[in-house]
Amino acid sequence: MSTGFLILLRAGLFAAALPALALQPAVAAPGDRPDVSTSAQVKPSDPQKGRQKVLDDLFDRLAKAQDDREAKGVSGAIERVWMHSGSDTADLLMGRAMQALQRKDYALSQELLNAVVEIEPDWAEAWNKRATVRYLADDAMGSMQDIARVIKLEPRHFGALSGMGFILQRGGFDKGALAAFRKALEISPQQEEIRRLVEKLTLSVEGQGI
Repeated sequence: MSTGFLILLRAGLFAAALPALALQPAVAAPGDRPDVSTSAQVKPSDPQKGRQKVLDDLFDRLAKAQDDREAKGVSGAIERVWMHSGSDTADLLMGRAMQALQRKDYALSQELLNAVVEIEPDWAEAWNKRATVRYLADDAMGSMQDIARVIKLEPRHFGALSGMGFILQRGGFDKGALAAFRKALEISPQQEEIRRLVEKLTLSVEGQGI
């Protein structure tokens, strides 16, 4: 990586990361812990409100998960809700983009996801998947820009926050990475890998006396 590109990369990372990190991911207020299998099947009269209620219930349970197995089950249910846009066309294109991603055809996957975000610009998961593809295609700045959009649409997106942390850490921005990882951990406390990174970065960023 050239010095000039590294300077541009660092500038781009800060520009994309700061607005997103300013957002506070809110975990739903404590309440009854719903059963994951039944919560995801709710079909209310208002689909958007019903979807939000399902997610609120699942995030509440995720915050209270007692072990890694429970947390993975709940986070998987959240991700399944996220993967549905409400548009048959967008969902079809998303499926094809994921197939291309599995084949490591990043160019085709991104082309399909470009179309998805045009069709459904408020679908956070479409931006998240494109962020993933861009990162795998060595476009860190593009990935960060998409991650910022994800977090604006869904501040509780623990996957996007973790991804932001990894990119910032890779770019040498340990303080920003620590902030992103901490937010991800607030939402999904059972992420052991993220917890270890927070502990490590806390020592290097804030010092052993903290």
